Amino acid sequence: MATAAAAALVTGAAAQSPHTHQHSFGDAEKWAHVFDDPERDAWQKPHAVIETLALKPDAVVADLGAGTGYFAARLANMLPKGTVYAVDVEPEMVKYLGERAKREGLANLKPVAARPDDARLPAKVDLIVLVDVYHHIDSRERYFRKLAASLKPGGRLAVIDFRLDSPEGPPKEARIPPEKVKAELSAAGYAPVAEHGFLPRQYFLVFRPR
Repeated sequence: MATAAAAALVTGAAAQSPHTHQHSFGDAEKWAHVFDDPERDAWQKPHAVIETLALKPDAVVADLGAGTGYFAARLANMLPKGTVYAVDVEPEMVKYLGERAKREGLANLKPVAARPDDARLPAKVDLIVLVDVYHHIDSRERYFRKLAASLKPGGRLAVIDFRLDSPEGPPKEARIPPEKVKAELSAAGYAPVAEHGFLPRQYFLVFRPR
């Protein structure tokens, strides 16, 4: 990761909030009201995203930069026979995720404390998803080459991030266009397998390791 701010790697936090690029994300309870705002559903379309990924009932999924669990909790609810690793580098977020899993009875939601350069997944997974997080990762070619080892054979990587013209998201100079994502992941050893256009403010790309 680049700086301490960007090192919120993958604190879905920084990524999910449009005007907080330089903020600390230690107060998980406060940020939960921002990240889990029901109004977000209208443009994030979380259930449509999950349904489009067509996961098997017993799928193992990793949500990198899970933040307060906006996607991770939904994945756990929609995959009761599966396992969802909710990954974050911010200790307060990891703690919050564990508390949320207990509070909502989601025994299949497993918090994972990551490092900025290592997702530290405890097992191989069928899908890794990064929602509004890709632009926070530094040394991306190296990071994603390493991450490929955490995918099962046939496993996929899904990247959702803000388009350059989105009214939400980080400062425009921090955004990464989809063409660059494709080029960087190609250099890291991935091939594109799908591109979905139904999100109004974000691109939605799916890859597999070559």
